[in-house]
Amino acid sequence: MTPQGPLRVDGTRIVAGGAPVTLRGFGLGGWMNMENFITGYAGSESQQRRALRRVLGDEGYERFFARFLSEFFTDDDAAFLQSLGLNSLRIPFNYRHFEDDDQPFVIKEEGFAILDRVVDACARHGIYTILDLHALPGAQNQHWHSDNPTQWASFWSQRQFQDRVVNLWEAIAEHYRGNPWVAGYNPVNEPADAHGTAIGPFYRHLESAIRAVDPDHILFLDGNRYSTQFDQLGDPLPNCVYTAHDYALPGFVDGGPYPGVSRGQYVDRNRVEQTFLERTAYMRETGTPIWVGEFGPVYTGDPAKDDERYRLLQDQLEIYARHDASWALWTYKDIGLQGVVTVDPESPYLRRLAPFLEKKARLGVDSWGSTDAGVRGILDPIERLFEDEFPDFQPYPWGARRWIHGHVRHVMLAEAMVDEFARAFTGVGPDEAESLADAFSFRNCRVREGLATILRRAAH
Repeated sequence: MTPQGPLRVDGTRIVAGGAPVTLRGFGLGGWMNMENFITGYAGSESQQRRALRRVLGDEGYERFFARFLSEFFTDDDAAFLQSLGLNSLRIPFNYRHFEDDDQPFVIKEEGFAILDRVVDACARHGIYTILDLHALPGAQNQHWHSDNPTQWASFWSQRQFQDRVVNLWEAIAEHYRGNPWVAGYNPVNEPADAHGTAIGPFYRHLESAIRAVDPDHILFLDGNRYSTQFDQLGDPLPNCVYTAHDYALPGFVDGGPYPGVSRGQYVDRNRVEQTFLERTAYMRETGTPIWVGEFGPVYTGDPAKDDERYRLLQDQLEIYARHDASWALWTYKDIGLQGVVTVDPESPYLRRLAPFLEKKARLGVDSWGSTDAGVRGILDPIERLFEDEFPDFQPYPWGARRWIHGHVRHVMLAEAMVDEFARAFTGVGPDEAESLADAFSFRNCRVREGLATILRRAAH
């Protein structure tokens, strides 16, 4: 099967050869852009990599990551997505696969060799790919998933960082120009321009640069403030899809019952739809397609709670279908929190990490995968201090309380645990390091059957 040319934007729809296409699929989190809750480490990807190299040595490090990158997604995974009836995969990647900080503007061809394997595997199974730059030089947002250990997003204030991203996308556009299985380019994941003045001009400059190389592929442009705010982007650009991220409160790790109260708000199906409509108002007002680039609950292991989260997911999928929205569920594969494919808890990899993961959860180190229950004794006095002394302090993007948690749990405690993660691999030789990465092979993983069943129904 070969597509009839590249996908295009036609009014409110994405089309292929004039026929409407609704993209339904997953995000491939944790592969070319690693995240702590997905594979188990603490802090940011670069911190993890430096620590593992110190413990494993150069050969063990290289062999672990070579196997990890080759086994995390293969033809077996693409065939499984096809069996679910899905037709797309959003592929996040870190700029470091394509450029080194000590050699800016020099593109590393080996990044394309890694990415091509998954693009080609998906094509063989009739699956479109959306290429997603998830971590930019200088960090485009304040959190771990942009490989940011600091809570400062310097990308928006540094012209060199912006020019490097333009240069990288020109190289990507040159490489994938004419490939009909690439649905398009998602140039900046979850931007968070605190002042809101740089993102609009940067998008226009980037669009012009990419179009000069590749005039055909769709650009999938995230809104500001983590893909929720679009009023700073101006009028829509041609052949562009604007993408909202639509996580619902009851699906978070600290979410309450559904329907019910989460973080002080009552959320039922009507509230979920209202939030979706608010987040996609720009698309409907401008007559452009809707693509929900990320959404999805996390799972607790409690059957009753997880049934509520499946119900939430089913409601979201039904809402998207009624509004002709394309979507990419987050995330495809992980160590058990959210993926439809999960690493076996009895794998050598997870057995080795079990004590570390317990401590990380107890201290609430991961933003996405843990709560603050074990560190309230630390957080209570800090939060009270800020309420008393700095009542008007509401830092971007989510206010004082989440800013405090970001610094204490997800930066300070996370950094303290980086070397502890690496010590779990003490004594591992190169052969064993390579075999540990096999835990992420589809043949060694489990399928979350309840989630798979829901997706089969939604895709057909």
